[in-house]
Amino acid sequence: MITCGKDLDYMKSVISIGNQDFVSIRKNNCFYIDKTDFIREWWENQDSVTLITRPRRFGKTLNMSMTEYFFSVNHVDSRKYFEELNIWSYEKFRELQGSYPVISLSFADIKATTYESARRAIIRKLVRMYSQFEFLRNSEQLNEKDRAYFDSVEETMSDDAAAIAINYMSDYLERYYGKKVIILLDEYDTPLQEAYVHGYWKELTAFVRSLFNSTFKTNPYMERGLLTGITRVSKESIFSDLNNLEVVTTTSEKYSGFFGFTEKEVFNGEVKSVTLPGTSGVFSILPQHAPIVSSLQEGTVSYTTTDGEEHTLDIHSGFVELSNGEASVCVS
Repeated sequence: MITCGKDLDYMKSVISIGNQDFVSIRKNNCFYIDKTDFIREWWENQDSVTLITRPRRFGKTLNMSMTEYFFSVNHVDSRKYFEELNIWSYEKFRELQGSYPVISLSFADIKATTYESARRAIIRKLVRMYSQFEFLRNSEQLNEKDRAYFDSVEETMSDDAAAIAINYMSDYLERYYGKKVIILLDEYDTPLQEAYVHGYWKELTAFVRSLFNSTFKTNPYMERGLLTGITRVSKESIFSDLNNLEVVTTTSEKYSGFFGFTEKEVFNGEVKSVTLPGTSGVFSILPQHAPIVSSLQEGTVSYTTTDGEEHTLDIHSGFVELSNGEASVCVS
């Protein structure tokens, strides 16, 4: 098995199953495959609002976490976790790190059996968001009218008040920081899938349509918007007003290398031989080779499959372990 990771110390790195927090993975030296070029491509494409759909377990939430840590003014101190990754080789993006106000929400846990339960769960997300930015309430950038709305954001708020909550928070943040806001919404479609299954689709789509229109369409305080989900809900249902929406599905070439694993990142199969750039020199592993553990240096990994196809991969560093006839190669 050949697996690509990033900056791996084989004596310390572990595979963290289910960990979706970028900084936690980097801080604890867990295996990480560098997907930071997604940030660069997404930013340079300059799409106002992007919706990316992928199946479960394709790294959507981890990439959203990575994006938040990169851009958010609240995570300036996270720069050290990007310094050895691809994004850090671009001066323009080093300057962007930690420079934008970011609103980050997830609907992943909204799995309600009734409309009222789903509505309450979404509003709780909005209330929690306002709690996170409580420091804004008494700032000089807000007037008494702003504070009155700020105080009205509670679980008993009306649909109309809830619909404008993210829009108004974007306004407050832009005034405070002097920059427009990046809005991240992970697993946007989870409550909608539950609504379809449990029979309250019409009610929830009406509520969500108003929220999304105010957040992503008629929001002059938004710099960029990024949504992820499993499916693309029909445009007529909730996106009918969003003519600024770029939809990227599993069949799209756009961002195709940043969700899930590419063929170069993971290969699992039988091979005739593997040649690796060891720190003591290039060496090959053939059938019946004795068990070995070795660190790797910058160079080229090459392997020949049983049908004679030759493959190569340029690496920076890594390690190899051979045991019971199976070679595990982890590289950056």
